[in-house]
Amino acid sequence: MARQNYVFTSESVSEGHPDKLCDQISDAVLDALLTEDPRARVACEAFATTGMVVIGGEIGLADQDRLSHYMGSIGQIARDVIRDIGYEQEKFHWNTCKVLNLLHEQSAHIWQGVKNDAAGDQGIMFGYAVDETPELMPAPIQYAHAILRRLAEARKSGAEPALGPDAKSQLTLRYENGKPVEVTSIVVSHQHKDESQTSDDIRAIVEPYVREVLPQGWLTENTEWWVNPTGTFVIGGPDGDAGLTGRKIIVDTYGGAALHGGGAFSGKDPTKVDRSAAYAARYLAKNVVAAGLAQRCVIQLSYAIGVAKPLSIYANTFETNTVPEAEIEKALARVMDLTPKGISDHLNLCRPIYRRTAAYGHFGRAPEDDGGFSWERTDLIEALQKAI
Repeated sequence: MARQNYVFTSESVSEGHPDKLCDQISDAVLDALLTEDPRARVACEAFATTGMVVIGGEIGLADQDRLSHYMGSIGQIARDVIRDIGYEQEKFHWNTCKVLNLLHEQSAHIWQGVKNDAAGDQGIMFGYAVDETPELMPAPIQYAHAILRRLAEARKSGAEPALGPDAKSQLTLRYENGKPVEVTSIVVSHQHKDESQTSDDIRAIVEPYVREVLPQGWLTENTEWWVNPTGTFVIGGPDGDAGLTGRKIIVDTYGGAALHGGGAFSGKDPTKVDRSAAYAARYLAKNVVAAGLAQRCVIQLSYAIGVAKPLSIYANTFETNTVPEAEIEKALARVMDLTPKGISDHLNLCRPIYRRTAAYGHFGRAPEDDGGFSWERTDLIEALQKAI
């Protein structure tokens, strides 16, 4: 029997965190190429440091002659992302930073593995869902994201001009009978613009937004607050610490509350099962819980490069299931084609919907009218119930 009484912690980082900035640049490049060609092949990485962004990796279009046109636009794509995030610092400014583009054509040996709609790599992918929040997400990561997203909205609207783009949050929740009931500690480290501002000053700014976001009653007189605990945080972003695509995989997923296969998402087109199969696994796990087949569920999928069908499907419901787990596994294979092409078609992934995923989590977001976050739908409930 799983523990019912415990404390658990998850962290999030803002869109201005150096690693998240790089994730967004990589996904902006992906979106630009998918806009041109839904069959585009992209594996784009970014590195950011003081005054510079380096972009590398492999890209391919059905019409390779058009690649040169897009090579010339990569620098502006990166600058647009940096500007939207809000970096206009002396040593990291969207208009003055150097952008070095080292992208090149996709390897023919990788292309031959995916040309028949097979997986673009081997690997294991996990999806998770739990009934402790309306989004069927673990509460610590869901609310750690929500705090920073709300603060970013306030900063960008002009309501809080003292705040800078770079920030981190961390939330520790106490669970009773398997449900979150209290915040035992909260950490917010937020970049600010005035060196004379103290930790108390920044707490006065951020606390009302934290209280707005968290459920009623979770903050108590026993909650420990740690806001900018080191003091001054004016030097932020890539000027303060280098950033790299794919370095926040736990922030991107379940905050450590579930298993992770190790593959990052950003900058990868849907033939990369690191991304598409992880989305599919989340989709399946969420529908299992929404269908009442379990209160908590993790799904594992595995693939081999050049092979279309998954090598394995595994479900673990942590003894919360209402039907046998083996029956859930069989039902999953019946209700969805889990080949890379089947996943992409079912979730309509070959569209420019990715930059928005690259900050504040890939999961626990509302499905959008243009198909963004399609893996968050719960439209398999009836099919799963019939397939059991």
